[in-house]
Amino acid sequence: MRTTTRGSVALLVLLVVCSGCLGAPGPGVASTTDERGTAATDTVDGTLEVHVIAVGQSASALVITPAGETVLVDSGDWHDDGEIVIDYLEQQGVERIDHLVTSHADADHIGGHAAVIEHFETAGEGVGAVYDPGIASSSATYERYLDAVEEYDVPLFQTRAGAQLPIEGVDVAVFGPPEEPLANVDRNENSLVFRIAHENTSVLFTGDAGVVEEQYLVSTYGDGLRSTVLLAGHHGSRSSTGSALLDAVQPRVAVISSAYDSQYGHPHQKVLERLGTRSIPAYWTGVHGDVVFRSDGRTVTVLSQQSATTVATALREAEAADPRNSDPVAVREQFVADSETSVDAITPDGGTVTSAAGQLSLVEVHADAAGNDNENLDDEYLTFENTGDSTLDLGGWVLADAAGHRYTFPSGVTLAPGERVRISTGSGTDGDGELYWGADGAIWNNDGDTVLVTTDEGAVVVEDEYT
Repeated sequence: MRTTTRGSVALLVLLVVCSGCLGAPGPGVASTTDERGTAATDTVDGTLEVHVIAVGQSASALVITPAGETVLVDSGDWHDDGEIVIDYLEQQGVERIDHLVTSHADADHIGGHAAVIEHFETAGEGVGAVYDPGIASSSATYERYLDAVEEYDVPLFQTRAGAQLPIEGVDVAVFGPPEEPLANVDRNENSLVFRIAHENTSVLFTGDAGVVEEQYLVSTYGDGLRSTVLLAGHHGSRSSTGSALLDAVQPRVAVISSAYDSQYGHPHQKVLERLGTRSIPAYWTGVHGDVVFRSDGRTVTVLSQQSATTVATALREAEAADPRNSDPVAVREQFVADSETSVDAITPDGGTVTSAAGQLSLVEVHADAAGNDNENLDDEYLTFENTGDSTLDLGGWVLADAAGHRYTFPSGVTLAPGERVRISTGSGTDGDGELYWGADGAIWNNDGDTVLVTTDEGAVVVEDEYT
């Protein structure tokens, strides 16, 4: 049996559940610009702007509402210590951050939080409030973030599904995470997922949500997730932006934030194929640089620094954007948004995600190996059966537990109707209905765990809990 001790950092400020009775922080200056380094003097008037900032292998987005309020969602990687984001905000003429949103506590999303708070509290007009899903991290970056919140007495609100974010000039719906954390309190799978809408235009922010949280989102809200623009999850990771989510959201355009030479291979080819199959135009900060969406509530204008293809499956062939690029953004496309993306469309349907490959069934869990689990890994195993009427091609499918350990089925593995396959935790030679994980320690908890199987496109076909 595997046991895990999770360290946690005590919050240095009180995390309070955000509610509709909370008064909105004061508005900030929201002057905008079409180029880095030259701020305009006019304030936004009836226009929603979402700036996806090119911050390499991390994430940060600036929202300017029609009422002139500013929202900063994440702040880039800790290596940059907020420098890229602060420079960008200054170049846009932003003097105050009304709302600082933390998607989750990973250092590539909160890397500039402390610096941003200090900068605007000492050299600007302050930070109105911070919103955080409340899943702690033990990193020094997280500690510095909380220290800055305490030092400058910035209100910090634990924000989860159903919370009301008091952002003036837009409608906001918070979809996740739920009150009861998902996936054994995994930070990615408990990302703060929310949508900002201005009349017919809406933008869905998904943080690093993966298979588990996407399953929760789709099964809870269904097509209530419909949005005009989708910020693809987890930098274009294979485990995010799955088929079920894309079919629920039905975005007119998607944007991916990751480095061109990502050490993780982001965006993954499977994600690009999912977008391409659905003919969803895709912008990638690695090739397009900064990407800006501007809408009057009906018409959406998309701008980017670099001109490049938006055919998702062709993005890898495009030239990399120079990260030092200070060129202005220019209009790349314009379209009329649908009228079916209103926040009022949110209606939890209580359904589940299904797929045509849903014939795979978990028929046996043998978590308690004889003797010491860690010394008898071949005796810890799961058995699956094809209970459907057609052969399943399991190649590329992923088996995972609640803690996020992952096993990928080898290419060429098929399962005919009525056939079974056993996946042992230890090492061995695959064949004759036997597969081996090759783990160096026990995976499945004797006292209960969650078994999750997803297709190579991210669709959930098995999600069983055992005790």
